Amino acid sequence: MTALLAERATEVVSAAQQLLTKRMGAPVKLSDPIELSGSGRTTVLRVRVAENAFSLPRTLIVKQVRGAARDRRTGGLAPGVVSIDSAFLREAVSYQFTTALSREHRPGAYLIAHSLPDRLLILSDLGENSLLTAVLRTGAEPASRNALMAFAQALGRMHAATVGREADFVALLRRVDVVHRVDGIAQQAESAIAEVPRLLQRELGVEVPGEIAERIVRGNRLYSAGRFRAFSPSDLCPDNVILNEEGARFLDYEWGGFRDATLDIAYALVSFPGCLCDVELSRERASQMVEAWRSEVVGVWPALADDDLLAERILEARLIWVWLSTFWFLPADHGRIASAREHGLSVPRSAALINRWAALAEDARCTGDDIVGDFAEDVSAMLEERWSE
Repeated sequence: MTALLAERATEVVSAAQQLLTKRMGAPVKLSDPIELSGSGRTTVLRVRVAENAFSLPRTLIVKQVRGAARDRRTGGLAPGVVSIDSAFLREAVSYQFTTALSREHRPGAYLIAHSLPDRLLILSDLGENSLLTAVLRTGAEPASRNALMAFAQALGRMHAATVGREADFVALLRRVDVVHRVDGIAQQAESAIAEVPRLLQRELGVEVPGEIAERIVRGNRLYSAGRFRAFSPSDLCPDNVILNEEGARFLDYEWGGFRDATLDIAYALVSFPGCLCDVELSRERASQMVEAWRSEVVGVWPALADDDLLAERILEARLIWVWLSTFWFLPADHGRIASAREHGLSVPRSAALINRWAALAEDARCTGDDIVGDFAEDVSAMLEERWSE
């Protein structure tokens, strides 16, 4: 740990001690901070509880955020951020909401204490775990298959446990003055409706048929409506998924909120479109993931027992994610590309976009949707032609 990081860690530990001492009514001493992750504005530490008059766990996770929330795709203020604290407030509310769930239904760590003025969260420690990124990078079987099945099942359990509880989440947001409809991903999806057709025409010479444009508009509604609404952390890239003896667990709730749950399972099928990673899924593996997810949610959404309906909904969600990925990464915006999360699964944007459109075309063909299939094949072919020059 550098001197600068050590100084920062000392400040964060001190703030956490003060918060816990105030909450517990007796001194709490924390020691041995270990940096787990973080960015320019975020510090995440594992600390040991050295002195504890109460039943605190032996180790805790402390996260402190400072400064305005930046969108790693645009480099600017995160969409929908109306104050310096909006992203932190949404994450704090998301942890409050998920902590209220029963232990077996919590999708990740539980909240022990938080301070809004200090932008400080103190969370339970999920222990030493493997990141989904690391497991998928090895490509080893059956580990990769088991990891993806655990991911899909955990998504389903989270969705099933939070159906019908959106009013509770909104009430928590209102307590901290966050406008509950401010959803950064949804706002970018709205921007992409108009922008992507211009991008495809300018960059590739591809015209967007009217029916595709209409379907994009319908697909965007999944962020604000949809038949199958449930809670989602929203940022489900592999670095935010850990694996332990309890299965898959989710981290990072700055974008947390309610939306149509088919968006979450489709996020993995599109190879995690919020970052430039490439996870090759066979048709069989993708189907296994969808079935693992469906097995957890069909009890609350019986309509999803219909194979044709499920395939139609998944394709719609895949289409909007590929559309958004194109909005984020087709322009030669070096700041935006550089700000995408990089890890062992990352590939050049050319490979990511070509593969995502090609996989969308294959999925559309398999579900009998030639309109989407033809269009996706055209875009994939033009992307290959552009980047082969």
